[in-house]
Amino acid sequence: MKHKKLISLLLALTMVLALAACSNTDEPAETPAETPAETTPVETPAETTPAEGVDLTILYEQDDSMLNTYSLLAVNPDAPFVDADGNAVSDVYINVEGAAALINWMLSQEALDLAANYGYEEYGEYLFYVLDDAPVSTAEIPAATEDTATIRMSTTTSVNDSGLLGYLLPFFEDEYGYTVEVTSAGTGAAIANATYGNADLLLVHSKSQEENFVAGGYSYVLDGLDAERLPFLYNYFVLCGPSDDPAGVKEAASVTDAFALIAEGEYPFVSRGDASGTHTKEISLWPAELGITTEADSVADYTGWYNYSNAGMGVCLTMAEELHAYILSDKATYLTFRANNGVME
Repeated sequence: MKHKKLISLLLALTMVLALAACSNTDEPAETPAETPAETTPVETPAETTPAEGVDLTILYEQDDSMLNTYSLLAVNPDAPFVDADGNAVSDVYINVEGAAALINWMLSQEALDLAANYGYEEYGEYLFYVLDDAPVSTAEIPAATEDTATIRMSTTTSVNDSGLLGYLLPFFEDEYGYTVEVTSAGTGAAIANATYGNADLLLVHSKSQEENFVAGGYSYVLDGLDAERLPFLYNYFVLCGPSDDPAGVKEAASVTDAFALIAEGEYPFVSRGDASGTHTKEISLWPAELGITTEADSVADYTGWYNYSNAGMGVCLTMAEELHAYILSDKATYLTFRANNGVME
């Protein structure tokens, strides 16, 4: 389904949906993002020429504060699972063997090489990079059995919308006989899904929320690995906007200065508004005096220019294109959006 058909309805309902979604969502703790010390960034030039049919273009990227790190976490079968209302639930089955098989495969040299090269032939740019200190697993991957064949992965929209999982998982499934059921949402929702007992592993990108998940007893250390949280891939968030760049963010000295220019001129901006990793990063970049948080009511005074969407990355990019607006995106999903001439299926 093409996202453009949804834009009018989404804009009409955006604040109502956002307020409803946020009423039961705690604001994630603010802790520093992964630092570039973990990486050896590959310099690529900012995109300045929009694709045919797409005006939205990258205007600012590769500021150190825009690092975007992806982590794997196995779900603890003995975790204190709860339902959506916070009530304890029991009799939760976690596919421990299947989750371990997939995580060990994702951290194998084979899978890391596949991820590192994904998209280059099609887009002419690398969409993901492997962290210099990423854990590498040499564990033997067991074949699926009747009891372990179905693995539930809860993940963020960026690794799904970018096509990374659609590319990687068939290699794993064909070789070992598993079926991976992928549920994608913003990182906040993806992690919540695991706390309900509805996932065997996570692949997400919000360090503060991942650390809270670990601290809550929801993850554990797999045999042969050193930590619950396993950062292994990264790319960069990018600040995108209309090619004529009315706010002048392209010339800003830093990405925080760029966000200040957008706010000062009240230029249209589309926010994920869904407590995702992208949303969490975005709110950290606005001037503190604006008081913008993950809560919808924190932007009530800015509704003339700040569009709180409560939607996924693909939908938000389409909205930004339609509204001639600025937006923070993970680079992989933006490049996919651009290559598809603004159509996200």
